[in-house]
Amino acid sequence: MRNRKLLPALAGATIVGAIVLYVAFYFVFLDFFVDLWWFRSLEFEGYFWLRLLYRFIFSGAVTIFFFAVFQFHFWIASRYLGLNPPDEVLLDDKKRRRFQRFADVFMSGSVKVYTLISLILAIAIAVPFYLQWEDALLFFFGSESGFTDPVYGNDISFYLFSYPIYMLIQKELLFTAILVFLATGLLYWMEHIFIPNQGKEFPLGAKIHLSVLFVFVALFVIWGYMLDRFTLLYSNSHEPVFFGPGFIDLRFHLPLIWLSIVAFSTIVCSILFYVFSERHRSKTPIIISVLSFIAITGLQNSNALPILIDKFIVKPNPTRTEGPFMRYNIDATLGAYNLNNITTIDFPINLDPTKDIESWSTRKHFENIPVWDREFLIDSYQQLQAIRPYYRFTTVDEDRYFIHGHLQQVNLAAREVNIKKLPREAQNWENTHLRYTHGYGAVISPAAQDAGIPIVWYLRDLNMSSDVGFSVKNPDIYYGQEKFAYAIVPNSLVVKDISSSDQDGSQYYKGDSGIPIPSYFRKLLFAFYFRDEKIFFSPNITTQSKLLIRRNIDDRISRLTPFLHLDKDPYLVVEKDRLYWIQDAYTLSNMYPVSQPAADDFLDGEHKFNYIRNSVKIIVDAYDGGVDYYISEPHDPIINAYNRAYPGLFKSLKEMPDALSSHLRYPRDLYYMQMKIYAKYHQNSPELFYEQAETWQYASVDGQPVLPYFITMDFDRCNDLEEFVMVNPMTPVHRDNLSVVGIAGTMDSSKCDNTYKPGITIFKFPKAVQVNGPSQVNALIDQNPEIAGQFTLWNQLGSEVKKGRMIILPMGNSILYVQPIYMLATKTKMPELARVIVSIGNQVVMDKTLLAAFDRLKNMFVNQATGSTSGTSGKNP
Repeated sequence: MRNRKLLPALAGATIVGAIVLYVAFYFVFLDFFVDLWWFRSLEFEGYFWLRLLYRFIFSGAVTIFFFAVFQFHFWIASRYLGLNPPDEVLLDDKKRRRFQRFADVFMSGSVKVYTLISLILAIAIAVPFYLQWEDALLFFFGSESGFTDPVYGNDISFYLFSYPIYMLIQKELLFTAILVFLATGLLYWMEHIFIPNQGKEFPLGAKIHLSVLFVFVALFVIWGYMLDRFTLLYSNSHEPVFFGPGFIDLRFHLPLIWLSIVAFSTIVCSILFYVFSERHRSKTPIIISVLSFIAITGLQNSNALPILIDKFIVKPNPTRTEGPFMRYNIDATLGAYNLNNITTIDFPINLDPTKDIESWSTRKHFENIPVWDREFLIDSYQQLQAIRPYYRFTTVDEDRYFIHGHLQQVNLAAREVNIKKLPREAQNWENTHLRYTHGYGAVISPAAQDAGIPIVWYLRDLNMSSDVGFSVKNPDIYYGQEKFAYAIVPNSLVVKDISSSDQDGSQYYKGDSGIPIPSYFRKLLFAFYFRDEKIFFSPNITTQSKLLIRRNIDDRISRLTPFLHLDKDPYLVVEKDRLYWIQDAYTLSNMYPVSQPAADDFLDGEHKFNYIRNSVKIIVDAYDGGVDYYISEPHDPIINAYNRAYPGLFKSLKEMPDALSSHLRYPRDLYYMQMKIYAKYHQNSPELFYEQAETWQYASVDGQPVLPYFITMDFDRCNDLEEFVMVNPMTPVHRDNLSVVGIAGTMDSSKCDNTYKPGITIFKFPKAVQVNGPSQVNALIDQNPEIAGQFTLWNQLGSEVKKGRMIILPMGNSILYVQPIYMLATKTKMPELARVIVSIGNQVVMDKTLLAAFDRLKNMFVNQATGSTSGTSGKNP
């Protein structure tokens, strides 16, 4: 009978236990094992265990520390220091037993109650440390950078690594000290009140204990004031003029912080003297020190005096009073964004460009001018080269390859799988995960094309046809930029004509990566992991099959190294063996002292930062998903800290294969952001910086900024070698004439080889000469009657005329402008390169080819020089 009554309780306990086990298995152990197998498949198992070890060691150590602090103080307060019976109680047996009975309650509580309380408090206080364990990792493995801040003279690494963790530690220790002080004081009070026959005074041991805790509270408060000094380095009260501390911050607020420390220390000493002094007790020192502290705090929080200082001292002579602090901001910002080594070249302008045109009149110069914008070209790629409904081009990249005897710029794109265009009934589990598992090959076309003819292809079609020598042994793309679902390959499905006409990449996948599925048990685990029973019951999954997960390259890298921030534009490289993706990765910090924070959303989401380095180049194998990390900025202290923390994860850039290192580039998004900062901070004297008369902005056309674009060109710096660079034109603020053209490349101009040495060169035009900006050239095009008439005619024939990105190039001592013109059919919206416009000075011509347009432009200037009037600027042949 008794056993029957226990059955419901046993059943309930069994159900609860089963639920707990399921939750623990599904949300903890299953994820753990899948991650472990995945890291192992990529040969990163050691790194996986090391990351896990760091996290648990740090989290566990912090929890144990705080638990020990609470438990120690509760224990000594309840067992040793809180009891103060008079001698007559100890001599009276009845009173002694009554005293001992109540005392035992508090003494036993130190183990039975305070242990649990200490553990709960320790976990609660340690939570911020759990969330910021990687900051602690940088703290332990960071080293000095060799650069110091201009205000306090600390090494920059102090702010990148130590200061953030110090702020966290100070906050948590102060809270802990206050909590322990109050809880211990409450415990002493309870012992004093509830235990009978106690003395009137607190025991000396209790006083000493509480005093020690009070001193710790005071020390942590003083430490907080010491750390507050560094918050001045991140002051934004002087924006938009400059960022960082100014005259008032360092000449008024900083001394007040020191006075606050002195006043607070005086309060602490006065209180301690009052507590322990048996004679000459006086509250006067406490009152005086408290009033002083209040007065100083009032000055800190009041704006009256700073307003007067600003009005009568700073504003009458801002460049003298604030000049040194502007210099701090300029130097720090240039260092934080790696803008210290920019080369500036004064670029004289020839009013007569005839000689420059003559020297440029070779076909080699025109084979690399990118007249196809990737924003327009992707539609042509999709319609002409997707070929199958389940293939898609996600983006078009630019690169350079050795073709026709020299470096030639090309556009290229990967043909990735995407089954959304298949009929809905075909978008089933088997097709998604077993059959349509990968893309196939790439397409390549030259960046320079002639108008009015079909696109020229260097690599095309599913048979990977190429007339210039491109060939790929394993062109299958299992990893790319699409949002791929998981795939299980190879499998026993009989599949025809998906990747090519001869073979099926799904059946013959031989990649090294992927999680093996050697048993029914592992199939069952994966079925639970994906909540998909078809994995377990599918007869097409064999013991040779592998599970491919996290196949989007951004997701893949972010899961491996979440501390790296990824560029938004990974790019494809076509090699003889297979296809590769190159992804730029950055280390960021928002703790660089006195540096201007970046204003734009950047990279993979919103990030508040004022320091950035393109520290890592990542290679992802598009066939088997292998990932390799190469350090490209060896002087970055952040990546060096991670390199020490995770030995073997990163490789030297010298270890990258030459076939891949020759395709490294300057990241587009980084260059855009750097030039936005440099547009203001190139004015590197306080007087110019305050005036802002030379501030630049991005050149624009029709209200849209001209963003940096790639071009491969000989800039007469490396013995006729072409450089793959980004060009960025900029104009004065609120003006349209061109101020500078910035060029960012990776070639070492001293060695003139493929040594990776990123740098920026600024071609600066004289202020006294008018140099047309893109919007002004665009106006010249629109005002040309011949060109305007041709546009009107095309728009009436069922097509839409679109202008492409304007290319701006230094040419000798002249500036060349190239404007592609596209026509879009109203039905298909597939763009066609219709014409190319070329302009120098105020002359504009339009033709079908760059060379023909340039020849006509040359004839115009020759005729001008000889006084001839022949040759109209806009007429088309």
